[in-house]
Amino acid sequence: MYPMKKPFLYTLFFVLMMAIIAFMPLSGTVQADETPYNPVPYDEIYPILEQHEAESDRVSIEVIGQSSMGHDLYSVVISEPDDDLEQIKAMRQEMIDNPEEAADFIEDNPDFKVPFMINGSIHGNEYPGTDAVLQLIDRFAHEHDDTTEHILDHNILVFNVVVNPDGRILGTRQNGEGFDLNRDHVTLSQPEAAANIELITEWNPMVQLDLHGFVNRSDDYPGLIEPTTGPHNPNYEHDLYLEYALDQAKAMEAELVENKQDYETDLYQNMKGTHIPYRDAEDGWDDYPPIFTPMYAMLHGVYGHTLETPTNSVDGAKWHYDAVMGALEFASDNKIDMTKNQLEIFRRGIQFDHPEHEDGFFPKAYVLPVDETDPTTTEKAVNNLLMHDVEVMKADETFMADGEQYDEGTYIVPLDQAKASLANTLLWDGEDISDQASAMYDISAWNLPELWGFDAIPTDSSIDVPAEGAEELDIEGELIGEGPYEVTNSSVAAMALVNELIQDNFSVYKGKNGHFYIDSGHENTLHQVVEESGITVKTASIPEDAKELDNVNVAVLKDGGQHGIRTALEQLGFEVEEMEPPQISENGLGGYDVLVVNGSGVGDSEAYKQNIQAFLADGGKYIAIGASASSRAAELGLTDAGIHTGQWNSNGVVNVDYKDTSLTAGYNEQDIGFVYNPVWYRNVADDRVIASFADQDFFKAGFWKNSEAAQGQSVMIKGNHQGVTLLGLEIGFRAHPEYLYRMLSNAIYPGEETILTTASGMKERVERYENDGEFENSGAARALNAHLTAVSHFEEQEAAEKVIKHVEGFQDLLDHQQTNNLISEKAYNVLKHDADALIEKWQ
Repeated sequence: MYPMKKPFLYTLFFVLMMAIIAFMPLSGTVQADETPYNPVPYDEIYPILEQHEAESDRVSIEVIGQSSMGHDLYSVVISEPDDDLEQIKAMRQEMIDNPEEAADFIEDNPDFKVPFMINGSIHGNEYPGTDAVLQLIDRFAHEHDDTTEHILDHNILVFNVVVNPDGRILGTRQNGEGFDLNRDHVTLSQPEAAANIELITEWNPMVQLDLHGFVNRSDDYPGLIEPTTGPHNPNYEHDLYLEYALDQAKAMEAELVENKQDYETDLYQNMKGTHIPYRDAEDGWDDYPPIFTPMYAMLHGVYGHTLETPTNSVDGAKWHYDAVMGALEFASDNKIDMTKNQLEIFRRGIQFDHPEHEDGFFPKAYVLPVDETDPTTTEKAVNNLLMHDVEVMKADETFMADGEQYDEGTYIVPLDQAKASLANTLLWDGEDISDQASAMYDISAWNLPELWGFDAIPTDSSIDVPAEGAEELDIEGELIGEGPYEVTNSSVAAMALVNELIQDNFSVYKGKNGHFYIDSGHENTLHQVVEESGITVKTASIPEDAKELDNVNVAVLKDGGQHGIRTALEQLGFEVEEMEPPQISENGLGGYDVLVVNGSGVGDSEAYKQNIQAFLADGGKYIAIGASASSRAAELGLTDAGIHTGQWNSNGVVNVDYKDTSLTAGYNEQDIGFVYNPVWYRNVADDRVIASFADQDFFKAGFWKNSEAAQGQSVMIKGNHQGVTLLGLEIGFRAHPEYLYRMLSNAIYPGEETILTTASGMKERVERYENDGEFENSGAARALNAHLTAVSHFEEQEAAEKVIKHVEGFQDLLDHQQTNNLISEKAYNVLKHDADALIEKWQ
């Protein structure tokens, strides 16, 4: 009897497993008769592979790239000596290009071979995956038993031996840059993920297995083998996948049970099966986002499975070994019918025939226009699509679509292509799936066009224009005119250009319009830098209100936040240093201009708090990003706002109303944002608010139950000090929402109008402090508000001198109240900062 479905346990289970994995020792509790587990060190792997290649004519090794720390990534291909591997790759490509002809071929040639791909340990500290791969390589390199021969008669084995060398060496889940590689297959920010998809697109395998650990939901059914629960990504041709994926999972399970007597420990010897989420649960272990290797592979028509071994042990490695053997035997016996389903996926794409989808789900094409001044985001998008093996065309002439004219050079992604499901997954707007599950395993929205900042316009029109296949782009920028010059605040590349020029000692200015200006001079150097940027920079006069920018030193708190902020800052061109909280407690922040915080690892000591206050008093900027950092900012007294959060795994693309300030320069009045573990702020006076969730239909795509609680609420605010900015949007999340990165540079290089403080906002704070008991008596609050009423009157008249004069009187009264213990230290400090800011604003 299979275990009961318990969807409500998945959320708790996931949290507990993450905690267990984070602190799991190299070997778990060892039974008396159990062999101690010593994973193969990374530096011993290549010699092992070399020996196999030297001793077996079945084995070929290739270095397919380097990790973020420069360690080699190895693929091993095992095949019979007379197999023509290039011909097999060509046949797989022919399946994609001409699936109907390929179907006829396999009917006539049933002895064809299929690539079968196995990935080892994409999470570095899940050691058994790579160790099982090494055991499998050892077997298939040398053995000649019937099972081995049968499998090699039907398959080409492709191993990505150790996907994450950095993590294996460091003992971490992530790579050396701190990224979870099994979340990077859309963004491709890390070289290991790029190498992984290049291997997938090179071989177009029939099956792909990704070896992980550690899951044990039940001692009777330890481990986990996909297919998954729903909700399923609607872009899949899931009916064709599931027809064999579920049976293949059961075959892996049967192989495990059949060999259970060969394990050392009771857990494995007593197993009745394993956990198959599609069969045994309702939701919580889904295949919705294409960020995981098997889910990404499924969009290439592959039968993808995640395998989660129960324990970090010798038995754990054997569990993987046996499961893979079960899949290999199943695939060998069913390759013809499984391949036919792959061909049907490709046929549906090419013929724009999707019987499992409602009419209109797939547009006929996406149109990607190119911005003449700043084409960099479209360039990145096209290169990314090509890397994913998506067909992209470039128009040779102007053309019309849906009544709009597009220029020659516009890019088109037709959806009558074999990998239409993948193309649409990458380019569609997504959907709100909040009512489709009780919990999701990870993100539920990744919208490339909006989150990267390029246009991908869906059309149901037939586009009739001469076009050629797009090739990888490397657009050169251009410097036009004799200067001075304007760099628009339009992209990450534009901001990186600005920072490079500042660091090269060019005089760079920022105008109130949010754009940047460069003095003429040193044109030869300027031409070269602009050319490399990919941006067109034109002559424009420097506005009178523009202020010259200085080079800034940026620190990022290394605190366990959502990874990507440091990468975002570096891509923006800032020189960044990571700091641990104890460093700030001991040494302060002297020499730094900006501290960016994105997690909960803020120091608890009084010295830490005092050094943060001293940093702000000295003109420093403190930027808190996300829920944890916002809560910690409140604990440090940097904001009085009420911090409210959604369910921890809620996430998605949202509509945001942005105020017109330099903090939001380059964004529209209503634009998008991205949230993960959403946070919003309440009890915030209007002069502290930078942006709010939209009042209507603010949640666009993703998973967020009860999101209406945040509708219309503040999501970006200023703190109690003008140097403090709180961003509820996850603007650097896993280095993905590149369109939002410039909120960081806007906060680092704010304009004078960034001082949002008003007398009316100060009155709101006085009234709140009175209600909170921060004054000795109501007369003290009334006296302050009387001054602020006058200040507000002169603000309306734009009488700067009178505003300043009355604020100075307010400051005197504030000091008097502090001296006579009529006001709390908290209220005094906040209102004193407000008064200083108001004077600076009107001077």
